[in-house]
Amino acid sequence: MQKLRFLTSGESHGKALIGVLEGIPSGLFLSTEDINKELKRRQMGYGRGGRMKIESDHADIISGVRWGKTIGSPISIIIENKDWENWQTGMSPDIEHEASISPVTRPRPGHADLPGILKYAHSDIRNILERSSARETAMRVALGAIAKKFLQNFGILINSYVIQIGSVKMGKSKCGIEHQEIDSYSKIADKSPVRCPDEQASKLIIELIDEAIKHGDTLGGIFEVIVTGIPPGLGSHIHWDRKLDGLLSQALMGIQAIKGVEIGAGFSMAEKKGSELMDEIYYDKENKFFFRKTNNAGGIEGGISNGMPIVIKAVMKPIPTLKKPLRSVDIITKEPFDAAYERSDTCAVPAASVIAEAVIALVIADAFLEKFSGDSIDETSRNYNSYMKYLKEF
Repeated sequence: MQKLRFLTSGESHGKALIGVLEGIPSGLFLSTEDINKELKRRQMGYGRGGRMKIESDHADIISGVRWGKTIGSPISIIIENKDWENWQTGMSPDIEHEASISPVTRPRPGHADLPGILKYAHSDIRNILERSSARETAMRVALGAIAKKFLQNFGILINSYVIQIGSVKMGKSKCGIEHQEIDSYSKIADKSPVRCPDEQASKLIIELIDEAIKHGDTLGGIFEVIVTGIPPGLGSHIHWDRKLDGLLSQALMGIQAIKGVEIGAGFSMAEKKGSELMDEIYYDKENKFFFRKTNNAGGIEGGISNGMPIVIKAVMKPIPTLKKPLRSVDIITKEPFDAAYERSDTCAVPAASVIAEAVIALVIADAFLEKFSGDSIDETSRNYNSYMKYLKEF
């Protein structure tokens, strides 16, 4: 990332999660409520596990904001883990509490457990699973909420919804171009227990999740994220690591359990001819802008936004922590055992879609600031408005 920098720290059962975001201009109106409403969205979704009954995530802003506005310095946030009271010795940083709980020695297939202990030379898998846990994504959602608030100042909206869980798919997804249309579609999704705007599909998905719970199994799925209000010119074709589609894909693949990403028509492009897929270019003489009637490219060409909505899908694998454990091998005795079970969800695809909004917001905000850099919101706005005027006069 060129203009924004962020770090998260903390373990799943540690005292708290910590996040620092640097690069947000001064003058952005920001409150804890802006962040907490996104954290609440992350915790919703049918099929979530016992952790959601314990935690009710609340972010505290501890720097970078004064009297409701950002001041240009790094914004730091803390989210306390309510379950910490049960883990004060088990996750203590002090050596006198060493061995206060038994080590985890049975790696779970599909997790970072085995490669992690081999890489970091640990004999207790808890040293790996605590940080590799998706609990960390709560902080990415918190930091992403700030990026979303920043982008809203410029009419850029980020929405998502679930289009498939297990074998159940919704009707045709809504890859339109109208802000209000897509925004209302996402609001319908937010009212669904599984964040799917198709009422019939939602009912079938809930039945599928109930069946998975009954058998101690888990389910994955696919969600779609749409970014509207994007001006052309974000990202770059100059180098591989500055391409907007590459950066967005990396951000999504960095979410736990995401195993595939497609932009626009994605993998379905393999089935069609170029003449069927390329988004032909038109010009509106009255309103003075270039546009497309189709959006198979998903709003990005050559690594650069083209002014159409950015459309991204991602697939989340079924969570590998199962109540009906898979076979594994004890790392100490080398004997076969059932893998260890840690409290987990049956399905977290709805939550993953909210997390995806957050990480996409961070990438888009960074690209936006690279293009329209300013130390204050007013300066950034001047730069942005000047560019939009240039586009009209092109």
